[in-house]
Amino acid sequence: MPLNKEALPLDASPSSVAAARRWVVTVCEELGRDDLVECAELGVSELVTNAILHGEAPLSVRVRGTVHHPRIEVYDGSRRPPVLPSDPFREHVDHDDDDALLTTNGRGLALVAMSSTAWGASVELRGKVVWFEPARAVHDRYPPGIIDGVEDPDSDWTPLPDSMTVKLLDVDVPLFLSTITQYSNLRRELRLLALSHDHDYPLAGDLSQMFATFERQFPPSSLHSVSAALLKSGDRTDLSFQASPRSSQVFRTMYDMFELADSFCRNQRLLSLARTPEQVELQGWLLTEFLRQADGQEPTAWSARANDHAHAS
Repeated sequence: MPLNKEALPLDASPSSVAAARRWVVTVCEELGRDDLVECAELGVSELVTNAILHGEAPLSVRVRGTVHHPRIEVYDGSRRPPVLPSDPFREHVDHDDDDALLTTNGRGLALVAMSSTAWGASVELRGKVVWFEPARAVHDRYPPGIIDGVEDPDSDWTPLPDSMTVKLLDVDVPLFLSTITQYSNLRRELRLLALSHDHDYPLAGDLSQMFATFERQFPPSSLHSVSAALLKSGDRTDLSFQASPRSSQVFRTMYDMFELADSFCRNQRLLSLARTPEQVELQGWLLTEFLRQADGQEPTAWSARANDHAHAS
């Protein structure tokens, strides 16, 4: 542990439902959570079926959360939110009421809700994730769905008047992309843990709030824009972003928060990886460059730092 199981890509075909069921059984066994197999199979069958019928490619299934609260997620490329059951907040479901359980739009999520201890949907920049935490047995109660999403990338944002351009020279593109991915996954993980298990993981809420404060230093679309630009570049590139010297304390605090988040990943047995040593070094360089340039110094290329390490060794 932690288990960092790669996502299972799925085709938009009926065979994917059986493939997803087999996959989640294996995951539950690897986690030592055989008690969750029945509900995991039922829930993932409904979510994959819904994704095939109503979603868009690409499709995949993955596991996140913690060992104590594993979360099964089905991703598809549509940003259209799922249709909720007609009355997801009622306490009991009448099994004889065919209209309640067999409606075209609500049936799948109704069964998912009855197979879970928590469930919901998260709208992302490039699609959506519908998720559930499998229960030990199917039950009649509907836990309320948790619906959240990323901030609108087109929303208004005004930089501070003293904002400056910070230049990042000769950046290692694959490493930078992997760091963005790790950050995005961790940010989302903390948000969902804070929403669904705030009493069990209070630190997740504190970290999530700090991450939100950090992100308010940049335009909402910046992370997505940088990722898209990097995907079109080569192995090395120059980047720049706008930031105010007044954000320096936020940057320093955020660097400490990453250390705390790594510890949280390990101690709470989070089913996603902490940062790699290379990602830690890159984030340290980013902070150093911001502070140096805010102090009026010229930028230093990432490659120069890497070469210094090579000479030292």
